[in-house]
Amino acid sequence: MDGKKQQKDWYRILGAEPYESQAELKLKYQKLALLYHPDKQSADMPAGEVEELVQRFIEINQAWKILGNEKTKKEYDVQRREDELMKNGLIYTVVHLEDMDWNDDEQCYIYRCRCGGEYLISKEDAKNTVSVVSCDTCSLTLEVLQ
Repeated sequence: MDGKKQQKDWYRILGAEPYESQAELKLKYQKLALLYHPDKQSADMPAGEVEELVQRFIEINQAWKILGNEKTKKEYDVQRREDELMKNGLIYTVVHLEDMDWNDDEQCYIYRCRCGGEYLISKEDAKNTVSVVSCDTCSLTLEVLQ
């Protein structure tokens, strides 16, 4: 996958879906954190089981650190979508931002698609290290690198 490390599915870890609200995510986190918290485990539990539960608790906390913060959640969601597009082979090509044309009227970068449509990326979106942009006419996407 182009040298990128496969990231964990933080939604799966919390038993949640990307469309769920922050309140719903928090509820799921709290429920799991209480269930897997090391202090809530039986004293006579085998060491191997305790280790597994502690690792699960750590993952749950990591998931909440990412999904519980609007900024990191948004970044994660973008990366997740890009990974999905790359995995499904829907990326038409990869270009560098400097290879795109700047449009003063629209205040965005433009790249022509093979179908005759255009890939448009705003100045704000262009600040991301990597962005995936859809054609305004067909189903192809373009990966834009800084």
